[in-house]
Amino acid sequence: MPVNLKSTNWSSAPVWRDGILATLLAISLLAESSLTAAPTVIANQAPPPPLTTEWQQDQPNEMDVFVPFGEATPNPLPEIFRYGPLQLRPHADYRFLYGSGIEASPSNQQATIIQELSPGILADLGPHWVLNYTPTIRLYSNHQFQNTVDHSIALTGATRYEDWTLGFSHSSMLTTAPLAETGGQTEQETHATSLTASTAFNQRVSADFDMSQVINLVSGFQDSYDWSTLDWLNYQFWPRLNFGLGAGGGYVKIDESSSAAGQNGQNGDQTYEQMQARINWRATDKISFQVSGGLEDRQFMSAGSSDSLDPVYGAAIAYQPFKVTQISLSANRTVSSSDYYVLAQQSETTIFSVNLNQRLLKEFNLGLSASYSTTDFNSTFGPLASNRTDKNTAFNVRLSHPFFKRGTWSVFCQYNDNSSTQAGLGYQSNQVGFEVSYNY
Repeated sequence: MPVNLKSTNWSSAPVWRDGILATLLAISLLAESSLTAAPTVIANQAPPPPLTTEWQQDQPNEMDVFVPFGEATPNPLPEIFRYGPLQLRPHADYRFLYGSGIEASPSNQQATIIQELSPGILADLGPHWVLNYTPTIRLYSNHQFQNTVDHSIALTGATRYEDWTLGFSHSSMLTTAPLAETGGQTEQETHATSLTASTAFNQRVSADFDMSQVINLVSGFQDSYDWSTLDWLNYQFWPRLNFGLGAGGGYVKIDESSSAAGQNGQNGDQTYEQMQARINWRATDKISFQVSGGLEDRQFMSAGSSDSLDPVYGAAIAYQPFKVTQISLSANRTVSSSDYYVLAQQSETTIFSVNLNQRLLKEFNLGLSASYSTTDFNSTFGPLASNRTDKNTAFNVRLSHPFFKRGTWSVFCQYNDNSSTQAGLGYQSNQVGFEVSYNY
């Protein structure tokens, strides 16, 4: 998405609203993808950009520091992919990976070659809607793993109506990848839906509203249905600095047939409330800060369980010291229901990460990342009370180069070290491979 680093006339309330919406929807999509899925043992692919409509791409976003490396080369779609307002953008990805220490089941680490083929199609349904579908065929050389076909589909829409900017997003993922949380291949369905709205009352005061539904179905573990809202009142001190107060809450329905609560005759459902504050500051053209924090009070329906009061926070720094260098640091702490450890009522996850993207020799991109996370699973189910802590350290290196205008090849390696207080879920994994992708 192109970003204009020149001064913007912020006296126009519609421009300010549009910038807020673009940021809000991008954050919403990224949050859903990062908070609703357990980390896979397999090395991560290059993260895709947020799914955005043509309308969203045209909105200014003064908080975005990172500018795309180099100048974008026009690549108009062939006529066979254009049907009036409908544009079809096929894409395909092939990945070859060799990894050791990949868990086929708890306490059973194996080495295997993994090949992944991901053909997909993105459809621009006019300027306000975009749909993307990608299946992934995953083949293992080690017969202790099961070959699988995963599916991912996402729909995003955005528009403006009178004084309101409105957004909708839905994503569904069906996967059977080895998970760090479960210590083996695990069938999982995640369905996330979000409705957003934003309006400006005047040039300084605005409001953001969000309603979300997240359904997580995990075979052999715990299914959950989470409905929530988090709404913000914002005050703009000056064009690149704003402050917000947020309040919200939610309800979690636990499938009692798959939970320890249900097995013990308890009700595993939960309710929770949150209060947060946040600051977004674009300090200069090269650096921006985003900080949020507050408290969550969670109540459990199981008999004899006490409330849980926990801090939640998020922080991110984006820094582009040179045109070819991008550095980001982030820290997050979230609380959710426990879907991967049925003896627990909730999980508390803290993640610290640092990323460096460097342009080399004009055409190569080097990506370096490191992260450290801890997940605490807590329970107070009387005689079933149990606690578990997982700690994960990961390092990633990726070198990429474009070809034929629309293609990219990459080589990568990853190191993962996961420790757990539950026997059988600790592992160390080294993975290397290459990837070739082509996108219209």
